[in-house]
Amino acid sequence: MTKEELILMPDDDYMNDEQLNFFTHILTVQKEELLKAIENARLELTESDISADPNDVASSQEIQQLKLTTANRHNKVLQDINKALLRINNGEYGYCEISGEPIGIERLLAKPTATLSIYEKEAKEHRERTQGKYR
Repeated sequence: MTKEELILMPDDDYMNDEQLNFFTHILTVQKEELLKAIENARLELTESDISADPNDVASSQEIQQLKLTTANRHNKVLQDINKALLRINNGEYGYCEISGEPIGIERLLAKPTATLSIYEKEAKEHRERTQGKYR
């Protein structure tokens, strides 16, 4: 099934088996890619470059910090993917966790790990801007 075919499906067919299989495949491929990237980062971080030159040491430490930051981002996305796959298994995938309304195929194509409808996402961002992130 292509993205175009997915978009053209009728609204009353939302989150049918074909759509769920499509998103399961996308999420699984992303998960495999992230696991490879995390493993590569881990290998790179264990290979330390020892240098006597203070400038080289500082550069090496900065690169290591950048790799750690990237690995942390990959881990966060991996957690989101695992949660999305769990929602597929639970029959909750594709529906807003606040309103229960469909998130929408186009939004899920753009961000397969989305848990909020556009309306709820915008409302949440508005609350964060006006009331502070943690209220």
